[in-house]
Amino acid sequence: MKNEIRKLEFKEFPGLLKEITDPPKQLFIRGNFPDEKENKFLCVVGSRKYTPYGKEACKKIIEGLAGYPIVIVSGLAIGIDSVGHNSALNVGLKTIAVPGSGLDDSVLYPSLNKNLAKKILEKGGALISEFEPNFKATPWSFPQRNRIMAGISHAVLVIEAEKISGTLITSRLATEYNRDVMTIPGSIFSKNSEGPHMLLRTGATPIICSGDILNFFDFKSEKKDKKEILKDLSGDEIRIIELLREPITKDELIRKLGMPINSVNILLSAMELKGLISEKMGKIFFVF
Repeated sequence: MKNEIRKLEFKEFPGLLKEITDPPKQLFIRGNFPDEKENKFLCVVGSRKYTPYGKEACKKIIEGLAGYPIVIVSGLAIGIDSVGHNSALNVGLKTIAVPGSGLDDSVLYPSLNKNLAKKILEKGGALISEFEPNFKATPWSFPQRNRIMAGISHAVLVIEAEKISGTLITSRLATEYNRDVMTIPGSIFSKNSEGPHMLLRTGATPIICSGDILNFFDFKSEKKDKKEILKDLSGDEIRIIELLREPITKDELIRKLGMPINSVNILLSAMELKGLISEKMGKIFFVF
């Protein structure tokens, strides 16, 4: 991997990071930190053991931010972190990784994500860490780095998390630093929804589509016309839209599709995140 490791002087630290109560004493960087005056920074965190719903939700939310000056911040970990970084790269958004290790290739953690780190650098993003370049990740270094992720971001988006998790450490720190916390509601049957639902009860902003984030950052989303939307859909999604010429119940839709309930639920969740459908009064509507 190219891009030399450079130690920043305090005056070069990201402005938002200087505002927190416990800024790092030192900071190392590889790559280019995006201009803070021109971009909004969104920290995306979630479970290492994500569900298909969590993965799809993360991808669709980030894909909907394409073309806007939003930088995705995450921790390079296996799980939602990786999905967040990759989703950003796939649609041309810059992304910043804050690993729980030093930045030298010999210790970069997790080693499985070295290629992802390389892509982040190639696409104009950055890796940052307060740890010495050769520092090996330890159990305590991950919670410690979480404050940097929260500190350099304007807001934190939690995708999936159990009640006790590193993800919720990041959201707690974000609250302490006066950052906004957002979360995506999940299934009541999933343990990975316990964290988001707890956050919702304590005042986190619910996110059900990319437009919610664009509105938060005061960006106006441009609504695509129906033909353009349909062009990007899968065959199953088009089948659902054809069946929604008139609003119908979920049970009726599942019966007509003849697909497993779990598969339909994942499809419907993804389509709701895209802003294609909504559910009101027990029936599902096509919103166009």
